[in-house]
Amino acid sequence: MQSEIANDCLVGHAAVRRTPLGAVAKRTTDVILVILGLLVLWPLFLLIATLVATDGGPVLYRHRRIGMDGAPFDCLKFRTMILGAGECLDEYLAYHPAEREEWESARKLTFDPRTTAVGRLLRRTSLDELPQLFNVLAGDMSLVGPRPVTSPELTYYGDSAGLYRAVRPGITGLWQISGRNDLSYEQRVDLDARYVKEQGFWRDIGILLKTPQVVLSRTGAR
Repeated sequence: MQSEIANDCLVGHAAVRRTPLGAVAKRTTDVILVILGLLVLWPLFLLIATLVATDGGPVLYRHRRIGMDGAPFDCLKFRTMILGAGECLDEYLAYHPAEREEWESARKLTFDPRTTAVGRLLRRTSLDELPQLFNVLAGDMSLVGPRPVTSPELTYYGDSAGLYRAVRPGITGLWQISGRNDLSYEQRVDLDARYVKEQGFWRDIGILLKTPQVVLSRTGAR
């Protein structure tokens, strides 16, 4: 299994045209922008943390995702779900076959019974993803890249799994500015692979500049 992962990574890296200077520029841009962002956004962090904690649960949600070279990491988000969300989902899907089919095909639900009132607002505005700025500082993620996925989800990537593992996953990316949750899973995979093959410094800047417009318009938000 380890050799298969290694081979996938080698295939992915071979397909990515990336220079050492480009990698340094991307990482430097990430760190500088994140530090500036945290200096500006800390009051918002404090406000959201206070609202999320009102039900007595944890403020942050950690979910294991797959990063560059197949290394797992804990992806951070503000918690948007009720306590006992896993059991809630199992019970809901057991009584709603149509929603189960939606979940199995897209791994998302149009109406998710697990989300709190504050959580729905955070998801619609993508503010739940702000803690991922700390993932960027830690080097687990980048500001721009493929969607961070779980190990089971990576099986949907097929031949593109090596491309996914060749770069750091991103807070935003080509998928986010192209429709987000309105896209099928296959379309998301295609966009992630396309990003890795065509990535570049100025392409990242363009995605970063377009992201606020997409978020504010709530395009594909759920």
